[in-house]
Amino acid sequence: MLGVGIVGLPNVGKSTLFNALTRANALAANYPFATIDKNVGVVPLRDERLYALQRVFAKGERVPPVVPTHVEFVDIAGLVRGAHRGEGLGNQFLAHIREVAAIAHVLRCFPDPQVVHVMGRVDPLEDAEVVETELLLADLAALERRLERLRKEARAGRELLPLLEAAEALQAHLQGGRPARAFPPSEEVRRFLREVPLLTAKPVIYVANVAEADLPEGEGNPHVQAVREKARAEGAEVVVVSARLEAELAELPPEEAGELLAAYGLEESGLQRLARAGYRALGLQTFFTAGEKEVRAWTVRRGARAPEAAGEIHSDMERGFIRAEVIPWEKLVEAGGWARARERGWVRLEGKEYEVQDGDVLHILFSV
Repeated sequence: MLGVGIVGLPNVGKSTLFNALTRANALAANYPFATIDKNVGVVPLRDERLYALQRVFAKGERVPPVVPTHVEFVDIAGLVRGAHRGEGLGNQFLAHIREVAAIAHVLRCFPDPQVVHVMGRVDPLEDAEVVETELLLADLAALERRLERLRKEARAGRELLPLLEAAEALQAHLQGGRPARAFPPSEEVRRFLREVPLLTAKPVIYVANVAEADLPEGEGNPHVQAVREKARAEGAEVVVVSARLEAELAELPPEEAGELLAAYGLEESGLQRLARAGYRALGLQTFFTAGEKEVRAWTVRRGARAPEAAGEIHSDMERGFIRAEVIPWEKLVEAGGWARARERGWVRLEGKEYEVQDGDVLHILFSV
């Protein structure tokens, strides 16, 4: 699965957040570039539908294990001005961002004289602009290199002129300070972006890192409100978290963590909300397999067809796919099992063209 890169300026709380996210030990220190190497963590995505299905197939003391799906997060060291020219290890950082499919942009929305801010003051919009400018400049450099070749190719083959026109329009859009993801996605633009994947074409989630006192939603924090306005204009999501609180929660047993969350008016951790936002940003959805041996969540892209889902379970299933038995998870729970669901006519037989829906439970029929 392609991951979500955690980006931002130094000392905005990225590594603290990542440590809590994965209970990993990425160095969290009070100076720039505390994270030098790329760190990757896999975060299970809690899904109550799994446990509802588990109860259906539990037989006395024999309870099938549940296996959740997950989101991969990559902790990417802090960017600074000049990253597109390689300053501050910029080349390495930008290369890591190219490897992920979406970006979680952490913005500092808390004052703390004990934590040095690389810009000398707390201003999340200015912080965002620094990072976005570096990504834009890196994109413009990559686009210009491709345009040079494309102009030569278009002189020899006029069928490439529509692609060249789309690329030049995209260039003008970026030169205006706007990200590629905000450019109208024509077929020619999509074709160009497949050839030249741009950093600013990736979907973005804004993570407002606040002090514990600003939880649950940072309503009284003007920095959070400014981030919300920016995100609203871009059609992006905002997740409000306190990285410091999340780090505390990660060290507690589940019961104590639940009590601490409740004390701050939270039903679930900010990290679970971030994982869900990442899942949506990646364009993913969940289907299930369920039986007495195991209840498992699987991940596919939205719009995936049944054979592709079968391939997530095992490559043999995709290669030898015949058809799939399909039922929405809630109908399987209501029926109390596969046999009664079939008796009621709730289980459908679907072929290779079936588009899998979020929450489907699948039983794959195949032959190899």
